[in-house]
Amino acid sequence: MNWDQIEGKWKQFTGSARERWGKLTDNDWEMIAGKKDQLVGRIQERYGVAHAEAEKQADEWSHAQQESERESRGAARL
Repeated sequence: MNWDQIEGKWKQFTGSARERWGKLTDNDWEMIAGKKDQLVGRIQERYGVAHAEAEKQADEWSHAQQESERESRGAARL
């Protein structure tokens, strides 16, 4: 799933993201608003990781969302 799709459906994905990165505050989530660069920056700040690690986490999470969407679409067709 690309970040344009995530940004467009941000409210749907926020719950999953909050579970993944529990240290981020409500204000952080409002600032992120589905933007990858904002998410990466907040992960760096709150978790004290390098930019590359924060980006890796964000990418892994977005891929998991894509898989989840595929699975739910497949189940809906059954």
